[in-house]
Amino acid sequence: MSFISVFDVLGPNMIGPSSSHTAGACAIAYLAQKMKSGVLREVEFTLYGSFAKTYRGHGTDRALLGGIMGFATDDVRIRDSFEIAEERGIEFRFIPDEKETDIHPNTVDIRMVNDSGAVMTVRGESLGGGKVKIVRINQVQVDFTGEYNAVIIIQKDRPGVAAHITRILSDRNVNIAFMRLFRESRGEKAYTIVESDNRLPEDITEKLLENPNVQDVMLIQP
Repeated sequence: MSFISVFDVLGPNMIGPSSSHTAGACAIAYLAQKMKSGVLREVEFTLYGSFAKTYRGHGTDRALLGGIMGFATDDVRIRDSFEIAEERGIEFRFIPDEKETDIHPNTVDIRMVNDSGAVMTVRGESLGGGKVKIVRINQVQVDFTGEYNAVIIIQKDRPGVAAHITRILSDRNVNIAFMRLFRESRGEKAYTIVESDNRLPEDITEKLLENPNVQDVMLIQP
């Protein structure tokens, strides 16, 4: 007798036993994969709180794996995400952590390794109703929902970088909805997250990288 998961009876909007544990989990991973470079080769999901307790029964594992491969929350391929990941040669692991309790109950840490060996980590929280928030990138605390078009700039915390970013955006008539700076510590690595109501021009990445203190740029368009 074949196993039937909750994903076999979901509708196109991924209506399942919990929007936090299915659609929300997929949305977190979908945002995370937009931040990586190269081709994904390994992924490790560390699950906390209720994610750790119910990830198999509520399909959180399939949703996370589908999202990390770029499947949107209504993509029917999510139900076959284990098989598709294996076909693509992606190694994946799920690690439930029920010891850490001082954390949002629907939290996941995602560790991605690409084909050149580069590692990136993202922590996301599923807030309910399919809403999510990214709260950590590479161990730096951030605050990012993915509801807007956004550009994430990884930079050295140096004078003039913020001015460079705003000048590039202004030259391209980008209407800034939110702009926030997060940093490890003074003078170290920092992340500037700019969110806009409008779609961002594709050449913005190249222009932002012209500043030698800008190390990487991630363009995220919903």
